[in-house]
Amino acid sequence: MDEFKVGRLDGHPAKFRNVPIAVTPEGFWCCPSQAVLMKTMKNPNQQEARPKGGGASPCVSKASSVQRTPVISLQKRIHSTPTRSRTGSDEQVSPLTDDVVPDPPKVSVSPAPEKRQKQHKISVGFGQLQMSDLKVMLYGREGVAVKMIVHKNILAENSTFFADKLSRQSPVSCIEVSDCEDVEIFVETVGLMYCMDVKQRLVKQTVARVLRILKVAESLGFRACIMSCLNYLEAVPWVGDEEENVVSSIQQLHCENYGVSPLLKRVASDLTNPPNDTLAHIIELVLKSSEDRGRREMKSLVLKLLKENNICTNGSADSCVVIFYTSCQNCLESLLNLFRQASDPEFAEQSPDNKEMIFRQITLEADNLLWLVEILADRNAADELTAIWAKQGELAGLHCRIPVMHRHLVSCVTARLFVAVGKGEVLPSKETRQLLLDVWLQPLMDDYNWLQHACRSFDRKVVEEGIGQTILTLPLEDQQTILLTWLGRFLKVGDSCPNLQRAFEVWWRRTFVRPYTVQKGSSSQSRQS
Repeated sequence: MDEFKVGRLDGHPAKFRNVPIAVTPEGFWCCPSQAVLMKTMKNPNQQEARPKGGGASPCVSKASSVQRTPVISLQKRIHSTPTRSRTGSDEQVSPLTDDVVPDPPKVSVSPAPEKRQKQHKISVGFGQLQMSDLKVMLYGREGVAVKMIVHKNILAENSTFFADKLSRQSPVSCIEVSDCEDVEIFVETVGLMYCMDVKQRLVKQTVARVLRILKVAESLGFRACIMSCLNYLEAVPWVGDEEENVVSSIQQLHCENYGVSPLLKRVASDLTNPPNDTLAHIIELVLKSSEDRGRREMKSLVLKLLKENNICTNGSADSCVVIFYTSCQNCLESLLNLFRQASDPEFAEQSPDNKEMIFRQITLEADNLLWLVEILADRNAADELTAIWAKQGELAGLHCRIPVMHRHLVSCVTARLFVAVGKGEVLPSKETRQLLLDVWLQPLMDDYNWLQHACRSFDRKVVEEGIGQTILTLPLEDQQTILLTWLGRFLKVGDSCPNLQRAFEVWWRRTFVRPYTVQKGSSSQSRQS
């Protein structure tokens, strides 16, 4: 490209700025991103300070959709004096300066001159410029304006938007597009109309950029580009927030004839089995697993997923609760049968392998039950389970016959229910709360030392707060009976017993302080009368 010089009306030397652009094999220029444009505009002094022949060449804009394309500097000036650029005859595309179609001078009279936003123009050529017959003036935000040298037949063939514009009047030499939201992508999308294979141009593009191209393509009615974008989005993986962005963009498409169903099948299905059947199957698989690590990790994952959404998708919450209660009932029945076997006098005569198998099954069933209790308590649906557990008198009676290392998870179930009652996650009746304490508080105390030292997930302070709050929900006489029994045990074993001092303080004040205050107030009132 030959160099050229431009003079200014005021006699000062002209100022040039380099704007990075790229040319594709099809022969169209790709507009740089607005971030690059604004960076170029904000640092004119840095570029002016560079020697004419030295300095690093500007980087290729990310707007280019073609790899390994040559970088060409487009010199553009500030003033509006028309100039021309001379190019070699062997070049397919020639860059145009921003003043090929200058605006006529305007004179405005105002009492105080205002600083107007300077308009920065860029020229973009497509295909064989000597055969171009249309100019599209694209006006974006922040004073960016792009003049596109294009061909009527290409735009009318690929875009319903331009076809409509061209059909309204003839001849049409210039089309203006005002208030363009995404100048960079608009220019790139028009350039894609000159590509033989649009889908190939999208390879290695980011999902976010393809969504931007899809939005512009739909506004232009560029069906081939829309289909290529949809095919790309259907095949490429989605990471992080990309899924929500893709689904949202697809749902905003105004036309339903683009065949988006294959793409949306990634997030929605037409399965004949309802989701609740699938959930029941997942619960069953997890509960029947005998591999420790896999079962532990999947329990943690499913519990986390259930906490994220307390309402089952496409199903009622009641049906989900029924699934969990069915599993709880199966675990309870299996646990009771295992306790009976391990408590049988003939159990001592069995082989060590059989004993170990029974004890392992007890551990597994108790762990499964604890997991289900956690799910139901988190969903505020463990009221019925609390009543069922409080009625397990036979299981609690057999509890002391099982070694603590195999039975301690059963006490974890009791502790979790006490915490749920103490936090108000469940609202059982007074009779259920009383029965829960009568049946299961003593077995929990028996295992308390083991739970503190051998169970990593056991939180002593939380459990003690739950037990104390549960006791304090009972009538004062029942509080006294339970807390005095606890006091006698605590004075013997100390830390091997739950520390219920906070509940004891509340009971003490209720018993000794508050009645005295009431009596004192009554006597003072009687004296005044």
